[in-house]
Amino acid sequence: MSEVRYLVSGDCGMCVEFGNVISPEINEKIRAFKIAVEKSGIRGITETVPTYRSLLVHYQPDEISFKDLTERFEELMGSLSDIPIPPPSIIEIPVLYGGEFGPDLETVAEYNHMSPEEVILTHTSGEYLIYMLGFIAGFPYLGGMSPRIATPRLKNPRVRIEGGSVGIAGEQTGIYPVASPGGWQLIGRTPLKLYDAGREKPVLLEAGQYIKFRSVSRAEYERIEKELSDNTYQYVIRRKEE
Repeated sequence: MSEVRYLVSGDCGMCVEFGNVISPEINEKIRAFKIAVEKSGIRGITETVPTYRSLLVHYQPDEISFKDLTERFEELMGSLSDIPIPPPSIIEIPVLYGGEFGPDLETVAEYNHMSPEEVILTHTSGEYLIYMLGFIAGFPYLGGMSPRIATPRLKNPRVRIEGGSVGIAGEQTGIYPVASPGGWQLIGRTPLKLYDAGREKPVLLEAGQYIKFRSVSRAEYERIEKELSDNTYQYVIRRKEE
């Protein structure tokens, strides 16, 4: 696989780069390679982190050198096509669009010569691949948004955006896991907690998973909030049909 590059990332990291574009095909290679690395038993590897077009591998240089690690990875590359990749799951994200939770919904609609209802329909119609998590803990970088609702970032970012806020920036959509500054156009909010330090699994989402947004009413939003507080909420997760 001549297109793969092995790049130094600090004194204990290697970035294995699979290409220069963001695509589901490259993402599939990254998922397969991550599985291969985790099953390989190569000594010294401490963590693997998928990104848009690469896999960052943290390792202990006193256990294995960069050169030896590269050679081991080259051996794995020849068998990637034989790696069974588990079917991705789709998690439903309920969203209350517009109003105080989506103050920029009207802006997105006007910019794209649509009604707010058309923006919501377009935003909820697709399935969004989670390419990577980053920026802040649990923030999903998604692919698959329709260019029909693409809207530039705010010229003046907000000092505080509440956790759960769903936004659009350019041709991307995303969800703020926790309160933070940000410049995305806010179109709604989910009651789900994408990051909860007190939860057994603090980060809700995973790279390689898909998101399906669903529009909910204020009453349903509040019901889900209460169920989350009572630990009775049932997440809607299903396998993606290939």
